[in-house]
Amino acid sequence: MADQQHIADSHDLASFGYKQHLHRSLGTFSSFAAGYSYISVLTGMFELFGFGYAFGGPRMFWMWLLVWVGQMAVAFCFAELASRYPIAGSVYQWSKQLNGAIASWMTGWVMLVGDVVTVAAVAIAEQIVLPSIWSGFEVFKNTTQNAVFLGVVVLVITTLLNMSGVQIMSIVNNIGVVAELVGVAVFVVLLAFHFQRGPAVVLHAEGTGPGIPGYSIFGGSVALLLAVIMPAYVMYGFDTACTLAEETKDPRRKGPKAILTALAASGLGGALLLLFAIMASPTLNPAKLGIGGLPYIIEAALGATLGKIMLADVAVAIFVCTLAIQTATIRLTFSMARDNNLPFGNVLSRVSKKVNSPIVPSIISGVVAALILIVNIGKPQIFTIVTSVAIIFVYVAYFMVTGSLLFKRGKRGMNQKDKDGLFSMGKWGPVVNGVAFFYGVLMSINLIWPRTAIYGPGVDAWGGVIVIGVVVVLGYLYYQTVQKRKYEAHGIVADHRAESSSEMVD
Repeated sequence: MADQQHIADSHDLASFGYKQHLHRSLGTFSSFAAGYSYISVLTGMFELFGFGYAFGGPRMFWMWLLVWVGQMAVAFCFAELASRYPIAGSVYQWSKQLNGAIASWMTGWVMLVGDVVTVAAVAIAEQIVLPSIWSGFEVFKNTTQNAVFLGVVVLVITTLLNMSGVQIMSIVNNIGVVAELVGVAVFVVLLAFHFQRGPAVVLHAEGTGPGIPGYSIFGGSVALLLAVIMPAYVMYGFDTACTLAEETKDPRRKGPKAILTALAASGLGGALLLLFAIMASPTLNPAKLGIGGLPYIIEAALGATLGKIMLADVAVAIFVCTLAIQTATIRLTFSMARDNNLPFGNVLSRVSKKVNSPIVPSIISGVVAALILIVNIGKPQIFTIVTSVAIIFVYVAYFMVTGSLLFKRGKRGMNQKDKDGLFSMGKWGPVVNGVAFFYGVLMSINLIWPRTAIYGPGVDAWGGVIVIGVVVVLGYLYYQTVQKRKYEAHGIVADHRAESSSEMVD
């Protein structure tokens, strides 16, 4: 017998036109953990610390704070939307409720591509830590080939876990998040006993910047625009807490809290870890740290044995991060498919009665992410190429939502009539929303800007522009030629359509 909260949540979902098919079993911590594990401070920092430091030096710390403030503005906007539209697929659904058909399709399409690429980008991060822990993880001598191999193995495991249902996935994810939270705290404490210098080090460039195109004109700011990619890659995905809204109890209230606490905890923990790592590093040489990254600092400061133990915790964090991102991808696919907004909507939106989760999107997301890695196996810059492209897609999807929210706020104001106690920014809403939108636009321009340091020489430098352009154009053409008529003719897939708000669970 469903409890009263379950019944109320099912009524709530039916008011948006959807029948309850997914299993509501996630509580407060699981909701928080979903957002936190997607962000995963240890994953992003260990993967791209070297890249960011090579361009920004210790001043990279200020880029972390800048991104944290910008993304907190976005998170506050998302918290308002999460309290009003607690539906699986978060960003896609929020755009649908704010705009309508074409805007929601484009937002969902861009976000879906970004999520899949991010799954691939995170999976290969195991190459940063596993071979340092044990030489047996170095199956191939070629670093790129080994990274792809380890990434594909991780994807196989996460796909199987996601096919097992949200309950098993959340248990694994929760354990991993606890391990990461403890790991960040332990890293910070241990590094504090090995300081080589004071916090004023973050005011220095340590020789980074010269040699970068435009440096002589604009100085260190050009280098920092490259260094900002590290924190930009870490601090997104907090909307995942609400992508699982239909599997969360009382999502209107738990969702906003999960978004804000996940990003707040990640930002604070990451800032301390970044600062303490720079202060404890045996060297500030950009060439040394640019190659060795955070694993070098950890092993140098803590010793080989303790360093390897702590790196094992990072490997766990990378794994659960991949798991969480793939879970978000699956729920976004499910949400778009049941709206007939993807090919084979009936198949992609089908929920297994045995595990109460979509099986087909789990398999497809894992296969496509693996193919992305395999296609790029010959590129030595695979880390920066895949991660940079992933960031662009997600940031574009984010500012499409914050822009729509800002427009609605200016025209009609936020709808405050849903229920008492909904999260609201009140009079600060327009200001925070404006900051979130313009931050997203400017960051997207910075990320997409043609640079040989990220994408490679020649035409490859335009990789970000070309990829995002092709995806957007193809998405728009597909919508106009196929999807528009399909959605107008059918709407929500029949099996997922709630006939009235009184319709409950299966």
